[in-house]
Amino acid sequence: MHILMVGAENDRLPNCKVGGVADVIRDIPYALSEHGLTVSVVVPDYGQEQLTRHFIADIVVPFRQHLETASLWLVESSEGVNQYVISHSLFSDNGGKIYCDDGANRPFASDATKFAFFSAAVCEIIEHRVIDNLDVVHLHDWHAAGVSVLAKFSPRFVYLKTLKLVYTVHNLALQGIRPFNHDESSLEAWFPTLNYDGHQICDHKYQHCYNPMRSGLNLCDVIHVVSPTYSLEVQETSRPDEGFFGGEGLEHDMRLAATQGRLFGILNGCNYGSEASQRLSYSEYLTEAEKCIFKWMSKSHLIETKHYIAHQRVSKWKALEEKTIVSSVGRITDQKVLLLMQKSPNGIVLDDLALVADKFDSNIVILGSGDPYIESQFMQVMARRDNVLFLNGYDQKLGDTLYPLGKLFLMPSSFEPCGISQMLAMRDGQPCLVHGVGGLKDTVSHNETGFVFNGESLAEQVEQLTDSFEYALSLLASNKEVFSNISMNAKAKRFEWSGLAKQYISKLYK
Repeated sequence: MHILMVGAENDRLPNCKVGGVADVIRDIPYALSEHGLTVSVVVPDYGQEQLTRHFIADIVVPFRQHLETASLWLVESSEGVNQYVISHSLFSDNGGKIYCDDGANRPFASDATKFAFFSAAVCEIIEHRVIDNLDVVHLHDWHAAGVSVLAKFSPRFVYLKTLKLVYTVHNLALQGIRPFNHDESSLEAWFPTLNYDGHQICDHKYQHCYNPMRSGLNLCDVIHVVSPTYSLEVQETSRPDEGFFGGEGLEHDMRLAATQGRLFGILNGCNYGSEASQRLSYSEYLTEAEKCIFKWMSKSHLIETKHYIAHQRVSKWKALEEKTIVSSVGRITDQKVLLLMQKSPNGIVLDDLALVADKFDSNIVILGSGDPYIESQFMQVMARRDNVLFLNGYDQKLGDTLYPLGKLFLMPSSFEPCGISQMLAMRDGQPCLVHGVGGLKDTVSHNETGFVFNGESLAEQVEQLTDSFEYALSLLASNKEVFSNISMNAKAKRFEWSGLAKQYISKLYK
């Protein structure tokens, strides 16, 4: 069986990762190959200079009333997996960045055009059998959903119509919505002769708009979401005022897919190498953090306040005795930290957690970037609380070495389709405090491998988060044997890609 993986990100390649989809597309092909499958992976070529490209073919792609030429390159072939990139100026004109920010007035405009062309180029590659002997085309997130639209509605793609289409949802909150017409970034601008059924691919709320995510859900043979619990949550209507995030407007389509037997929830996995993760001492980590702060500072002519305060905090901690670290690594977005942003008498909930941590002689280290407003709020907490360090950026080593250094990992996501950070923390023996949703519920067991809180409203979730946080730190302080057992259980837990690949084969590809 030959599978073609199609997505926007692939962490097997340099500078081709923003989120967790890149980890999945990096790892699952090799797990499938171990079970005898042939796997090809194709992503856009964002202009990474480090790639060694071997020319395969030029592809002529009808797009926006022109014939555009893209090029297919093989960049790696090993262990039964072929890695490809497609080159075109649409992909590399953004200075190597994968995604563009067009602002609130034209959401997804540049990216939607870019990935519509990418989808069209993939369809041409398949139809002309440049990558041949395929059985399944596996599409990832809205960026690749255009393949399903062209496969369904364009009469040009005859061979493509014979192949099984599988669609994985990694982030339901981002759907790539654009108008059907009257805009240069619209479905009819990209494919002016396409005779499509708007009822199947329109957005439920903005019915004059094309919704790529919904298109993938309705037009593909099999739908995959990245945890069993999340496959149930997406069938329910989101209730953000109550702190519940489900189908994000697509719950009807998810329920239909479930009724038709097309919806499956399979967890993502984690790699467990034979070598232990690199470990740094407390002081070594602070030195490494200082280096990263200087690197981030150097990117601007002016010293940003967030980096200045962080540097002062690191310098102060260096002069003090070592403390227990509570850690958090991830994107600074509403999805991840909505609960920490809720107002409290002390400022926001993160302030409350800092006060609790101080009672147990603990420091909180947060590494990540994302929403500028949330970043600003976290910076203000850092300014108010001497035991908080907010490292506003990302560095691979800084993240990797924080997992084994921390004693408690904080992941209070309001929704989490699967999550990888909690698996990485557990792999290094750091118990996690998580919200009992999605993949967090499926990977962390309360008082066995970590700590889980719930709540039927935002207020209840905040209360249970704070109480659970205090409980975990008090257990660490007063009953080290019990806490150590939880740490060892977390470290022993396994989410191996090999076993999950078997589920891919039996549920998604059969």
